[in-house]
Amino acid sequence: MFCTKKGYAVVRERCCAMEDEQTIVLEFTLKGSDFNAAGETSSKIKKVLQQIGVKSDIIRRIAISSYEAEMNVIIHAYQGKVRATIYPDRTELVVEDEGPGIADIGLAMQEGYSTAPDHVREMGFGAGMGLPNMARCSDKFDIQSAVEEGTKITMTIFHNA
Repeated sequence: MFCTKKGYAVVRERCCAMEDEQTIVLEFTLKGSDFNAAGETSSKIKKVLQQIGVKSDIIRRIAISSYEAEMNVIIHAYQGKVRATIYPDRTELVVEDEGPGIADIGLAMQEGYSTAPDHVREMGFGAGMGLPNMARCSDKFDIQSAVEEGTKITMTIFHNA
């Protein structure tokens, strides 16, 4: 998972410079409707967190948050990016997509509310728990969205919470 050069982390065959000795930045590009890649991003983030010794209960929260965000991009957007910045005391996840956006964020935050199409639900996704799970697993959660433009979600999970 790491390049031979000190200070770099490998992510999908791409090296991302570490911002300093104790910060790891992982970046991933997601394609909408690419269900074959579903879960890869969150699995890679989880693996790095395990390798650096983050507590398992914190890793679980980060993995759930990143997986739910990853799936929302795959289900609803044309494409998107996930950036995980891992600091000694916290992990920050920023997920930005290009897609239909969310018209009513308050409604979308309600458990069970979903706009996923039937074919996605038939695969077992789109139950309307993604955004509520992200908010529940994060210490800080922010969502911004513009209809016909896309959505940006920022989550922070503290390692000592």
